Amino acid sequence: MTALGKLIRTTAFKLTLVYLGVFILFAASLLGYFALNTRRLITEQITATVNGEVNGLSEQYGQGGLRRLVTVVDVRSRRPGSSLYLVTTPSGEGLAGNVGSLEPGVLDRPGWLETSYHRLESPEGADHRALVRVVQLPGGFRLLVGRDLEERERLFGIVVNAGQWSLALVIVLGLIGGFFVSRRVLSRIDAMTGTAQTIMAGDLSGRLPVAGTGDELDRLADNVNAMLERIEALMRGLKEVSDNIAHDLKTPLTRLRNRCEQALRSAAGEASYRAALESTIAESDELIRTFDALLMIARAESGQARDNMAEFDASEIARDVGELYEPVADEKGIALKVEAPAAAPVHGNRELVSQALANLIDNAIKYAGPNGKINGMPAEIVVKAGNDGDRITLSVADRGPGIPDADRGRVVERFVRLEQSRSEPGSGLGLSLASAVARLHGGELKLEDNHPGLRTTIALPRAGPGGAAGRG
Repeated sequence: MTALGKLIRTTAFKLTLVYLGVFILFAASLLGYFALNTRRLITEQITATVNGEVNGLSEQYGQGGLRRLVTVVDVRSRRPGSSLYLVTTPSGEGLAGNVGSLEPGVLDRPGWLETSYHRLESPEGADHRALVRVVQLPGGFRLLVGRDLEERERLFGIVVNAGQWSLALVIVLGLIGGFFVSRRVLSRIDAMTGTAQTIMAGDLSGRLPVAGTGDELDRLADNVNAMLERIEALMRGLKEVSDNIAHDLKTPLTRLRNRCEQALRSAAGEASYRAALESTIAESDELIRTFDALLMIARAESGQARDNMAEFDASEIARDVGELYEPVADEKGIALKVEAPAAAPVHGNRELVSQALANLIDNAIKYAGPNGKINGMPAEIVVKAGNDGDRITLSVADRGPGIPDADRGRVVERFVRLEQSRSEPGSGLGLSLASAVARLHGGELKLEDNHPGLRTTIALPRAGPGGAAGRG
């Protein structure tokens, strides 16, 4: 397609043509209305002038009869720029006036009409148009008075001619403006298309150009660029997840294979085979838990879990989960306390919120302190459920090493573990699941310093008339 063809096919050029057509129609209507009203105004002036002269001549006829009328008409018709006058006998023979000839039958129709005529003093063939009034006088005599329409037609022609040139100029300027605007828009679209082709080729770092004018193309480019940044971040996260999955799952799968191979080679009896099978089952359970966590995160992020939402008490969940993990904490010498004195109504998925809180408690137990001790004293974990304005908060606070500020935004990503050796049990999905569950419910996951240690808080909208969930 040629450059001109692309230009003409642009929406900007088509819109320019539409606006140009509307403007031309409006301008033509306005000029036509002006021309017709100008013509009507001149016609009314001619009519008033002729009526005045007819009335005056009728008075002359009434005062002095036909002889006086003929005398007055003869005098008036000789004046420069005079009106048209003609007095005839009943047979149509002219008695006085400056009209040489008329269209046939004009004198036989009293009243107003337009006719072509020829003045006596005009050269042969110089016919004109006039608006005349014919009056029947007593005795069959006729009086004709009229005015030439040349002035009216000349003024009307000037208006029409000016209108034609104006419309032609508007069309030319409109087309030039349309080409200019279309070319400017097309150049920006071509730049966006080039960037889009670069992105489709695999370079996700490309961004649509922004002119800085704040127009609709800039707004579109800003939104698309924000989408591209999100896609790039997701792709980068996907790569990191893939790398972490390869690292986290390859090791247990390798252990499974080696353990089975070892059992086949060196197992001495049923007890050896049983031990190998039990360790294989334990390893398999850990893999299943990892995949279950991934599925839960996927459900939360896709919004599928919204189908099973109902109102429940977050304080009850805190007490139940705390009671479930209390024996685990006791085994490590950690004091687990639950503070949930008041009801904390939440509208959401009870299973996911429970799992998210369980993940936070499990993390706290894992990192509460070395061997469950801090400065020789038993480590402590405090689980709280309470009301904070229009929010319900579920928090878990420990006295462990905490998380540096620089890493708090990163640890909620999948498979991210600050312990690079990955010798500690876990998959790096606990905080990621908690964050996804909080977002699903319209809340957020907060990581704060506990001085020392870490406080993780899930803030959810309160259910009921006074809360965000109730206002839904």
